[in-house]
Amino acid sequence: MKAKQTGFTLIELIVVIVILSILAAIALPRYANLQLQARIAKLNGALGSVKGAAALAHGACLVTPACIDTGFPLPMEGLNVTTINRYPTANAAGIIAAAGLTISATEGFNTTGGGAGAGAIITVEVLGGTTPANCSFTYQAPTAAGNAPVYGAPVTSGCN
Repeated sequence: MKAKQTGFTLIELIVVIVILSILAAIALPRYANLQLQARIAKLNGALGSVKGAAALAHGACLVTPACIDTGFPLPMEGLNVTTINRYPTANAAGIIAAAGLTISATEGFNTTGGGAGAGAIITVEVLGGTTPANCSFTYQAPTAAGNAPVYGAPVTSGCN
């Protein structure tokens, strides 16, 4: 007696490969879109953090008489945040420290520009997209006493 051999035919294997290819063609664009949405959400979260930190620092500065001096180290969450015109400066010791952003490749953030002077502008970029400079927002320190900082609208064209 001959033993009966079982297995898949060539046509069955081709049908399975075609079905898997169709599923992959549908799933890959959705996966790429999720990465874009995640980078934009990260950018908006960082902008919200910067806005909130600036408001908290300003409130704390208003109740601290010595904060009227430019460059006053305002204690926030165990860090001394530098201020100008009663808001955080546009640098790592100012708004970046106040917002609690970690600037590193592993955290996915980078900064360009900035400074401790009035009107200085720092750009916060989200890494991982095609053009990090086009996946960013800006913070401009107040130009004079009584003015508020200026927040640039998020640029998302390079987040994909």
